[in-house]
Amino acid sequence: MSAIDQPIAPGQPLPHRKIIREWLIPLAERTVRHAILLMALDFTLWFGLLAATVYFETWWVKLLFGLAAGFVIGRLFIIGHDGCHQSLTPYRGLNKWLGRIAFLPSLTPYSLWDVGHNVVHHGYTNLKGFDFVWAPLTQDEYQALSPMGKLMDRLYRSGWAPGVYYMIEIWWKRMFFPSAQHMPTRRRIFLLDNLLISGFGLLWLGTLAAAAWATDQSLWLVWACGFVVPFLFWCAMIGFVVYVHHTHERVCWHNDRAAWSKAQPFVSTTVHLTFPFNIGSLIHHIMEHTAHHVDMSIPLYKLKQAQSKLEEMLPGRIIIQRFSWRWYFDTARKCKLYDFTRQCWTDYRGRPTPALS
Repeated sequence: MSAIDQPIAPGQPLPHRKIIREWLIPLAERTVRHAILLMALDFTLWFGLLAATVYFETWWVKLLFGLAAGFVIGRLFIIGHDGCHQSLTPYRGLNKWLGRIAFLPSLTPYSLWDVGHNVVHHGYTNLKGFDFVWAPLTQDEYQALSPMGKLMDRLYRSGWAPGVYYMIEIWWKRMFFPSAQHMPTRRRIFLLDNLLISGFGLLWLGTLAAAAWATDQSLWLVWACGFVVPFLFWCAMIGFVVYVHHTHERVCWHNDRAAWSKAQPFVSTTVHLTFPFNIGSLIHHIMEHTAHHVDMSIPLYKLKQAQSKLEEMLPGRIIIQRFSWRWYFDTARKCKLYDFTRQCWTDYRGRPTPALS
């Protein structure tokens, strides 16, 4: 075994990213079979749950199935996310179409997600001024906000409204027919993908309307439980997932590109959030997030093994956090703003965030 194949002791310099990715090469094999089976399973679940929101008459039963349908939208989105990263199957063209199809229930335009996520977020993870996803404000930036801006920032970072943040700041402003302010580049494919998801959304609503008419039910109740609730749950789910991936008292943000590059951001800016009872497998292992940032070509069905390999080779380097609601709300309460001078999170008064339990 060569030196680069042995665990890197804490305090030793990290090897080049190319070497770290070589550790994961055996786990980068992609198969069409896995992709098709996963998509077939999740679409079957999703259609079945939507049908249940129509079939059952009791409102709270409809609501429960609508929430479950929103969760499955999240699973389908993760499959589409892999397609967008070209990590779903070995075939580029197939990945693009499977990704677009898997993105439909979340009403996500494939090409715009590709730019915002693959190019910006992965290209400049936690670099202020480039990566816009959950980018923290400084105290001066916060003080310069209007009263409404301050209220919205407090709402977004309260811990209770990650879905509101995602729906407004990401989906509405940057995905759904974005303005030139939020997407200065104008491409025909952006428009076509937005027309695709709009058409799918209208088809979804129309099918539910027809089902409500055929079963003599309230159109508004069927739309609420079969469309609105699943979409809102999905927004809350993705908002929460992205927040906990990159918000932690040990996660650094940078405003200097040279310092950011030196910090090996593909390892130091992500969190591996663990759950009891193997819950992470229910969301296609997206919480094994360090491995994903190190090598985006690792398919979702190999992420757990890839994360274990990284944690074996880089002991003490990777942020591993066991999830609890206490930890989550402690983080939301104490990690409000970021002080780039002291390189730490602060609350709204500028008090540094202590180590969280």
